[in-house]
Amino acid sequence: MSNEPTDRLGPARQALGRHDWDGAFEAARRADVSSPELEADRSDLMADAAWWLGRLDDCIEARERAYRLYEELGNSRRAGQCAIWLYEHHAFKAAPAMAGAWLRRARRALASDPECVEHGALLLREAEAAHGSGDLDAAFTLATAVVALGRTLRSADLEAEALQTVGRILVDRGAIAEGFGHLDEAMLLAVEGRLGPYATGKVYCSLISACEEVGDFDRAAEWTETSMKWATGHPFAIFPGICRIHRAVVLKRRGSLAEAEREAERACQELLGSHLANSAAAYAEVGDIRRRLGQLDRAEEAFARSQELAGQPCGGLALLRLAQGRVDVARTIINGCARAVRNPLGRAGVLPVYVHITIAAGDLPEARTALEELDGIAAAFPTPVLRATAASTRGRLELAEGDAAAAVATLQDALERWVALEVPYEIATVQTLLGQALRLNGDRDGAAEAFAAATRLFDQIGAHLDAEQSSGGPTRSPLPAGLTEREAEVLRLIATGLTNNEIAAALYLSTKTVSRHLSNIFTKIGVTSRAAATAFAFEHQLVESRR
Repeated sequence: MSNEPTDRLGPARQALGRHDWDGAFEAARRADVSSPELEADRSDLMADAAWWLGRLDDCIEARERAYRLYEELGNSRRAGQCAIWLYEHHAFKAAPAMAGAWLRRARRALASDPECVEHGALLLREAEAAHGSGDLDAAFTLATAVVALGRTLRSADLEAEALQTVGRILVDRGAIAEGFGHLDEAMLLAVEGRLGPYATGKVYCSLISACEEVGDFDRAAEWTETSMKWATGHPFAIFPGICRIHRAVVLKRRGSLAEAEREAERACQELLGSHLANSAAAYAEVGDIRRRLGQLDRAEEAFARSQELAGQPCGGLALLRLAQGRVDVARTIINGCARAVRNPLGRAGVLPVYVHITIAAGDLPEARTALEELDGIAAAFPTPVLRATAASTRGRLELAEGDAAAAVATLQDALERWVALEVPYEIATVQTLLGQALRLNGDRDGAAEAFAAATRLFDQIGAHLDAEQSSGGPTRSPLPAGLTEREAEVLRLIATGLTNNEIAAALYLSTKTVSRHLSNIFTKIGVTSRAAATAFAFEHQLVESRR
């Protein structure tokens, strides 16, 4: 290969090196190449630049062209690396079958060349796949081998990516300190500036995810802010977008629900054209934030969009269905979540919701079985957040079982743990449960104090629906069909035969406001007449049990 045609791609390579993705794409596109080798290189450069620009379809088209040319030229390393990237590109598009086909092509291309960076990248993806399927031993063996290969070949990117994979596997095994040691070592390579932008972003995201997984909120917040500053220097949606999801989680934990919603909404849009799975996760996060804000209709919209893109219904949607009074549907969803999640830390996030919903369904023995599993996970992974979660879940079940004294003691312990973690929504939730337990135990003054504290905190963070439900009144089951308390109140009066004017007078509302409530009620419960609405009210015991 002569120097002259090679230099024709020099401007594109230089632009890529300084992270000028637009400039790199255009320079590669305009380059006058005269050989199949340079055409393959040009296509690969265009694919890299398109990826960073968030133009995933253009990236895939250029990468597939590069793969075909490298394969025809007999360049198995470059063809294998293209196949590995195509595996990731299609995984980003939530196309697992296509992704798996490209991974098999990568194996064929690199089978006879094990001592190269490209083969290490292949082994790393296989380690990640084994980790995802729950085969931690196979994943650990593969990832450890890649760490050694990266060091032998002096590839900092390969070494760092493998170190973070080993770290995540060790965390899932329960070796949390050792796991974070590997993650810190990978992060050191990033902080030293020895990694390319993709490896840097991957290490940042992995460390933050691990912090969230074990409930190290302070560490997650610190690294989220650091990674957000780094990501803003890389004007491509995937890293700012993913960082925003993490930031939304941190803000939600802190009780900054409105700000968390804004960050998650931005992530939805930033990731929409580049990473469907993460965009779906962002919409699910928006849904859960809106559920906490009491905006059930808007939460419904976000969860629907998440499922439309790539998401599977899970805990947040199950809790929304519970808030809508659709207990059977909530239980079906959470049962599916419990079947799908196998790793212990993942199940630790599902089981508290499972217990909550099975209690609502009246299946206390099943709730007890799930609690015992959660207690076992908290014992194996004794992090402060898992201990607090297990305590509050146990207190919820003891309350449901009518053991008021045990519930009071357990919930007071849970409250202390959540206060130490400074997580306001969970603090207020436990205060509500504690108020119920104290009232059942005969301590009305203590109950009133707990309810008042919960209401103040819910109001402070904007969780107004929870604030209403923490007022200390009689415990109510969730309202059907997503009705608000005011809508249920209007429906009860409709069922007694009152006119709109009479309802307006009774509730000190305008007739126009009553008409708007009536329209919303008809839409939610799927009826078109007052007679049908009355029948719905009696069928769901809104009149008898709530007047």
